[in-house]
Amino acid sequence: MNELQNQFEKASRDVRDLPDQSNDVLLKLYALFKQATVGDVEGKRPGIFDLRGRAKFDAWAEVKGQSKEQAMKSYIAYVSQISAQK
Repeated sequence: MNELQNQFEKASRDVRDLPDQSNDVLLKLYALFKQATVGDVEGKRPGIFDLRGRAKFDAWAEVKGQSKEQAMKSYIAYVSQISAQK
């Protein structure tokens, strides 16, 4: 594994130790994680009654086009930023 992958995996473990976060923070973490691990969001946007699924889809769609490497770097930086605010 390369260094970036190791840092990403460490950040994904560190996120579990953070205090409770707002929905906006959680959605950004989700979007960056999915972009880094899966790539661009695909499929149809969930229906209006699936509020949670729709919010997750929209957050992920906001980072569409970012490379997996860039998404990993953004995720690591965001987790570090949140950790510093503890």
